[in-house]
Amino acid sequence: MQPEKVTIEDVKFDCRHFKGGIPCQPNKLRNKVCSTCDEYSPIKTRILIIKLGALGDVIRTTPLVTRFKNDFEGAHITWITLSPDILPKSQIDEIYPFDFQSTYTIRHQRYDIAINLDKEYEACALLKDVNATKKYGFILDKHHVAAATPSAEHKLITGLFDQHSQANTKNYMEEIFEICEMDFKDEEYLLDVNEAFDKKWHSIRAQANGKTIVGLNTGCGKRWPTRMWAKENWVSLIQKLQEDGFYPVVLGGPDEDALNNYYVETTGCYYPGLHSLKEFIAIANNCDVIVSAVSMMMHIAMGLKKHLVLFNNIFNKHEFYMFNRGVILEPKAGCECYYGNSCKRETHCMESMHVDDVLTAIKTH
Repeated sequence: MQPEKVTIEDVKFDCRHFKGGIPCQPNKLRNKVCSTCDEYSPIKTRILIIKLGALGDVIRTTPLVTRFKNDFEGAHITWITLSPDILPKSQIDEIYPFDFQSTYTIRHQRYDIAINLDKEYEACALLKDVNATKKYGFILDKHHVAAATPSAEHKLITGLFDQHSQANTKNYMEEIFEICEMDFKDEEYLLDVNEAFDKKWHSIRAQANGKTIVGLNTGCGKRWPTRMWAKENWVSLIQKLQEDGFYPVVLGGPDEDALNNYYVETTGCYYPGLHSLKEFIAIANNCDVIVSAVSMMMHIAMGLKKHLVLFNNIFNKHEFYMFNRGVILEPKAGCECYYGNSCKRETHCMESMHVDDVLTAIKTH
């Protein structure tokens, strides 16, 4: 049987199913061709998001995808990042890792809207090079970072001067929506959970035997050691949770592995061990409450719609938006180390973060 005749004039290059030099899915799976295809979905607005890192910031930028999809019919979203695995592939049309091949490809395409939300020079330089009708965010101007439009000036100023950052009362989503000349309307984070890993870690619920599972992210990352809560406090919290009928699970990455094994030996709590990011997200998804001093874990918890108890001392608490699903705890003694990675005091402020206050916050879920 002869295939249906197709000429180059028949090819719908503006279809979101178009894959360049290979067959699209409607052709591959259902033998469709452009001239008669009933799955044609024209792209009307091409949008590029440049958000390289950190991982938590990438997650909390995903509400923009929902708004663009809602506000622009036929929107096609391209995202370039250092953390491609964290982005929801079902919601974003093209996801590029930040490398030469990707940047070269992006620089030779055309977009209706391009947004850069990073102030690093490489991200700003890419926005400058991109062929786009409208550019938002931060751009390279000769030798310095600049606002691509006046809507980004507030965020640029708060990044340059601590006193302006400390006085800011806008959360991150409000700021990035403002940069794009939109209002934030409680659009949720987008975060995929691997079904196979999620099913695997239902085992935690079986072990908990009906108890509320409290995931304790016990570290703070190497960049901000001033956020660290003493290990005797974690031990006390774990023991009190056990006494009160909760099921504590310690969580973390390689930097927390030795500490988490210590907590297991000291308290008998459960520790699932070290896993890939996708599996870590699935483990967190099987917890009912998350406790963390780490903002990356905060954004994972928000993406999973979990109740969160967040420790904060060195950051402006107004930048965190928790969708009415969390509590922010700060040291009673206050903190003088704004965005600091070393403590200015003889007595660390986190010593005034009391175990009973954390326990009370957990119970409010």
